[in-house]
Amino acid sequence: MPNGPAISFAIALAAGVLAQSIGARLRVPGIVLLLLTGVLVGPDVLGVVQPRGLGSGLEIIVGMSVAVILFEGGLNLQLDRLRGEALTIRRLITLGAMVTAVGGTVAARVFMGWDWSIALLFGTLVIVTGPTVITPLLRRVRVNRNVKTILEAEGVLIDPIGAIAAVVVFELVVTPATGASAALTLLGLPGRLVFGGVAGLIGGVIIGVTLRRGLVPDNLINVFTLSMVIALYELCETVLPESGIMAAPIAGMIVGNMHHRLKRELNEFKEQLTVMLVGLLFVLLAADVRVAEVLALGWGGVLTVLALMFIVRPAVVALSTTGSLLTLREKAFIGWLGPRGIVAAAVASLFAERLSEPDPAQGLEFRALVFLVIAATVIVQGGLSPLVSRLLGVRQPENNGWVIIGANPLARLLAKVLTRDGQDVLMIDTSAYEVEKAEREGLRAMTGNAGDERTLLRADIESRRGVIALTPNEGVNLLLAGRASDIFSEGESLVALNRDGNVAREQVEERGTRVLFGQPIELQQWLHRLSRQPFRVELWRLAAEAGAEVGRAGDRGVAGEPGGFAIPLAVERNGAVRPVADDTRFQPDDLLYLVRVEGAEDATITQMEREGWTLEREVAEVQPGAERRSGHAAGLSGSVAE
Repeated sequence: MPNGPAISFAIALAAGVLAQSIGARLRVPGIVLLLLTGVLVGPDVLGVVQPRGLGSGLEIIVGMSVAVILFEGGLNLQLDRLRGEALTIRRLITLGAMVTAVGGTVAARVFMGWDWSIALLFGTLVIVTGPTVITPLLRRVRVNRNVKTILEAEGVLIDPIGAIAAVVVFELVVTPATGASAALTLLGLPGRLVFGGVAGLIGGVIIGVTLRRGLVPDNLINVFTLSMVIALYELCETVLPESGIMAAPIAGMIVGNMHHRLKRELNEFKEQLTVMLVGLLFVLLAADVRVAEVLALGWGGVLTVLALMFIVRPAVVALSTTGSLLTLREKAFIGWLGPRGIVAAAVASLFAERLSEPDPAQGLEFRALVFLVIAATVIVQGGLSPLVSRLLGVRQPENNGWVIIGANPLARLLAKVLTRDGQDVLMIDTSAYEVEKAEREGLRAMTGNAGDERTLLRADIESRRGVIALTPNEGVNLLLAGRASDIFSEGESLVALNRDGNVAREQVEERGTRVLFGQPIELQQWLHRLSRQPFRVELWRLAAEAGAEVGRAGDRGVAGEPGGFAIPLAVERNGAVRPVADDTRFQPDDLLYLVRVEGAEDATITQMEREGWTLEREVAEVQPGAERRSGHAAGLSGSVAE
């Protein structure tokens, strides 16, 4: 079979994407399959991928790909979250990096018997963790937000620090120097970091401002950003080698925290591109390592890896988190999870070629040990992370309540009903006045724009059961609910619509959302009623023999005639309270929370009874400007009226 550079590149690219697709189906870390795939298609087994046939092209591919991967990692770092964990993150990438370097050096010296210079090179290289491993793992294992923020930030920021430190040490090892020459070489570490950071800041501002001002056509937004990132990386490498790896994530952070349009599309494109590049690189670099070389490391290699995983990493986290607000369980999980990724593999392959010139065995052994570290930390730490997170209790609770967009009287009333079974409900509104009223009534609320992804992430949308868009504007409701669905595709999405509005049911279905209250209502009229008229919240029970007759809430609705004076807010079944939607199917013994205002009350009661409902009790009666009057209103305390 032909094994030229073109076919090696093509097969590695296809095999990488295929391996990650299979990993997603099997719900196993994709990088585990990538390592196995690299061995399978490499010289040891099938021999269809020959990385060394790429020559110097492999180094170019690796460099540009790593730049794009780190840019994408930086793109997802939100500064408002980083500030809350700034002390721990700063310690991990400074103090933690030094402790890792020392620990890795000692482990390689003791267990592998290497010279101190080669051991130090290994110790500095294994400083890195990497977003290529951490980010996919954290998507599978939804841990507490502070833990996720720390691990993601460490993964993105530690890579350039570790890689540059390793390059500086490598220069000292390959070309030994003393006195002023050695000092000048050591200055290369802070010099590269500072230069790359400044260049990344400037480049990120240029890219972000260009995108925000709409200077690039929509259909060119992604290729423009990609080309700018690669150009930024190569310019930095030309001026000061190895500084580009620092510039890429800094530029990503700047762009990701600027409020420009099409940011969502940019994130999606970069994420897909990163998946492709990670697959390509892991397959190429894994294929370049021989299984026999890894096995030849023996117990020395195994003990070195175990020392890094179970002595060095916990020590790093213990020192870096001293005095933080993290719980002991959260510290333990961070101390458990420290897998190495593509940067370690790429730099190890580069060093191996240079180390093999004076001592071929040393270069091969060095690369084999780094790949053993990658494989062991990914398979053991990454593979067991779901179990460890569950045992330590650091996973985010799933289906944990609702986010309600809007803090108006109707939204506050619905929030009070939904919290009756202990659900956590958070309201978001652009009006600080409405948010303050919600907080006075004992509800959780925050001021912000729900159309901003950062606001939704601050609301922990990923751990919620779903989002309810309940503003006075039905068009805004549909837009925001759809936006939330794009960010959190697994959650439910409900929208409040106007009875005679311009939003069609087909539009709602196309966005994957559902109609709140079972049908459109007179939104503005209801907001006015709840602010000006007395109203009651009542609990109705569906008789067993009437269940089949009522059917779905959206077929006809409960008390939902045009101009009606009642709205079905939520249904309680087996102790769980859920908002009523157009696809809600009522069952015998369901409890329905109904809000009624003064008006055609007799007609409403008659309709409810005709449909098989029996008034169980009054939950609350509220007068405009007054507190509730019913003693049965536990969980509905406080007035929702002005």
